[in-house]
Parts: sequence; C-alpha cells; structure tokens
Amino acid sequence: MRNLGPPSEIRRLAAPLSQVVDWGWLRMHWWIGILAAFYCVSGITVVRPDEVAVILRWGHLVGDTPALQEHGSGLLFALPKPIDQVVRVQVRHIWEVQVSTLNASSRMLEERSLDPLRQGYALTGDQNIVHVEMVARYRIRDPAEWAFYGPKSEDVLRAEVTSAMVRSLGEMGVDRVLSDGRKDLIEIATRRAQAGLDASRSGLELSSLELTRLSPPAVLASQFDAVQSAFIGAQTQENLAQAYAQGAVPQAQAETDAAIQSAQGAADSEIATARGESGVFRALHEEYRANPAVVRERLYRNALDRALGAAGDVRWVPPPPVGGRYHGFRITLNPPRGVNPSLDVNGSVSGETTTDSISSSSAVRPSSGDETSPDGNDQ
Repeated sequence: MRNLGPPSEIRRLAAPLSQVVDWGWLRMHWWIGILAAFYCVSGITVVRPDEVAVILRWGHLVGDTPALQEHGSGLLFALPKPIDQVVRVQVRHIWEVQVSTLNASSRMLEERSLDPLRQGYALTGDQNIVHVEMVARYRIRDPAEWAFYGPKSEDVLRAEVTSAMVRSLGEMGVDRVLSDGRKDLIEIATRRAQAGLDASRSGLELSSLELTRLSPPAVLASQFDAVQSAFIGAQTQENLAQAYAQGAVPQAQAETDAAIQSAQGAADSEIATARGESGVFRALHEEYRANPAVVRERLYRNALDRALGAAGDVRWVPPPPVGGRYHGFRITLNPPRGVNPSLDVNGSVSGETTTDSISSSSAVRPSSGDETSPDGNDQ
C-alpha cells in the first residue's frame, strides 16, 4: 500500500480517487502489463511478397537513400503509433483509373448537343472538337515518393494524362486522329504523361493508356462518318490499283521481254540464213568463174530435175525434122490433179511447160490430153 504522507486538503479530497486506483491496481495490474506489452509490439508489421514498406517517423521518411527507405517482404520492426507509421505499398499490382475529363456526359450524348462550356472536349491541330475517354493503367514505381503523394495519386495521374492528351491532340489533324494516327497519339501522350508524373515526384509509372472513346461530337457524327467513309473508299481504290499494278506490270514486262527475245531470235535466224545463202552464192560464183560451162550445165540440170520432179506425167514429143535433122524436142508437163504448181526463180513448174532441151529454149503452150504435131499427126 502506498504511503500517503502527511494529510493535506488536496490529499483529503483526492483520497476517494486514490482508493479506487489502489483497488484497481491491486486487482488488475497484470492486465495493464499485458496491454503495455501489446502496445510496444504493435509496431511489428508483416510485409507480403508483393509489397514494399516505408516508415514515417513523426511524419518524416526514415532513411537517406532508397535502399534504406524501402523494406522488402518479411517482418518489419517499427515503433508503435503515433511515433512510427508503416506504409505498405503493392509495387507489383497494376492499378486502373478511368479518365473522363475530356469526354461528354451521357446526358449531352443523348441530347446530341454541342456545348463546350458544359462538357469536356479537346481541340485537334486543325481546330476540330473531339471527345476522348481513356483508361490509364499504372503501378507504384517509387514507394518512398508515393508515400507522400499516395492519397492524391489518382488525381495527379488524371491531371497529367489529361494535359498530355490535350497537347498531343493539338499537334495532329482530325483526319489522322480518327484514322491511322491513334497509335502515334497514344505513344506521344503516354511519354508526356510519364514525364509529368516524374516531374511531380508522384512515384507512379504509367503502364499503358487505352482510348475507350475517341470521336467527334454526336451532332457532327454523320458528317465525320461521311468523310471517314470517303477516306476508306479512297484507300480501298488505291490498294486495288496498287494490287492491279503489281500484277499487270510484271506481266507486261514479261511479255515485253518475251517479244524482244523472240524478235532477237528471229533476227538471228534470218541473219544466219542470209549469211548462209550469201556464202553459198559466193562459193557458187567462185566455182562458176573457174568452170562456167560445168556450173551452167549443172544448174540447168538441177532446174530440170526440180521441174520434172513436180510434174505428174511427162511426154517426150520430138519436133518434125528439118532438113533431115532434129534440132530439139519438146517436153509437155502435166501436173498432178489437185496441185497448182508455180514456176518460181528456182525452176518449179506452173501449168504445162514445153522445154527445148537442146537449144536451151522453152515454150509454154496450153495442153490437155494429147498434143498434135504441126503436120496434123498425133504424136
């Protein structure tokens, strides 16, 4: 029991309270010890494998470097509150936030009205209005920085993404934005938004940015659709023309090459033939100069052989003697039926030909059947 000391007025007034405290201490002192022990170990925190923890002591970050500020998975020993505050951060989790600051409200879409003062919008580089709705996915890259900006991280992310998208849209035309420029738009806006997050020391990393809606105002949708349809039609025709050109040009080139090769082959053949014939003629000319009688006789006989070979029937009709001597004879050639021979420069037969083989003169006379000699007798 405590020593109350000499009596006084204050002690006399506090005596009832002191008795209550003494009564409680005598009966509940071990409960108070247990509560004190629980309070002392309340600063022990279990950090899960996908988390990183930082400690705030009286509101200040503990540690001078990121390696000392961040604590990995396991048991973390810290002082109890309100001295230390342990903030656990899920660094491997991907968070998602919807950014609708540049999009029109559902009521405006139903009314099909255009009031930039009452709805979100953005201007393209050619002064056209578009509505944009995005989904930003991010993770916590720097837990130490995020520990101070954590409660406002989504607000910071929305502001940076909106600013980056407005700036990026202002550098592109509406036709490119609505057709084939979306990929470039997302890449540029993502890069600028990340630069803004780094400058604001938010500790966030923008993983991806998705455009869930990028369209002109509802009141102008039909006009934009018509332009888009025309653009797609032009692209389709251009693709068809390119496809046709890719097939027609090689085919024409192949035909041209084939015609050139054919003409070259024909020219080579004609030149070779001409050179061969000229060579034969030169050789014959040299031989004729050496033996003119022999060559002339051979040529004459060759001409007769070709003429007789093409004839169907050959009859030898001697002329009547003159002065008791024969000065020649006549040959009548009848070509075969169905054949219309012609006498060309090489000596082929045309019609019926009478040839004087002795005097080297020939006479052409129409003939059918038997010939009648000048004296009226059949020969």
